[in-house]
Amino acid sequence: EVQVVESGGGLVQAGGSLRLSCVASGTTFGADTVGWFRQAPGKEREAVASITNDDGTTWYADSVKGRFTISHDDVENTVYLQMNRLKPEDTAVYYCAADETTGYYANDGEPSPSDFGSWGQGTQVTVSS
Repeated sequence: EVQVVESGGGLVQAGGSLRLSCVASGTTFGADTVGWFRQAPGKEREAVASITNDDGTTWYADSVKGRFTISHDDVENTVYLQMNRLKPEDTAVYYCAADETTGYYANDGEPSPSDFGSWGQGTQVTVSS
């Protein structure tokens, strides 16, 4: 089982930027697919972005397309989520998901939480208006 740890959350004003990091512990992401999800209070967990590392294919939710960028660094064994032009509605706990279990690839479109077997503890992102 892949252990993942997120970091990089914080408080930022609307229009600002943050970069979230997801590090795999005890293994490497390798060619795996990794996803970022978020959950706001009172709402269901929703997919934000995903990347299939072996070919770099990515998927983005419509709500973040053009503002967020997912990428991976094989040397650092880290997947990043660069978030620009943040909006108050982006406020949520952001989770990294790895250890894909259903054959999901980023070019399949929106992932489901059930596509992944390992989750981080989450990192809070708060965007003030």
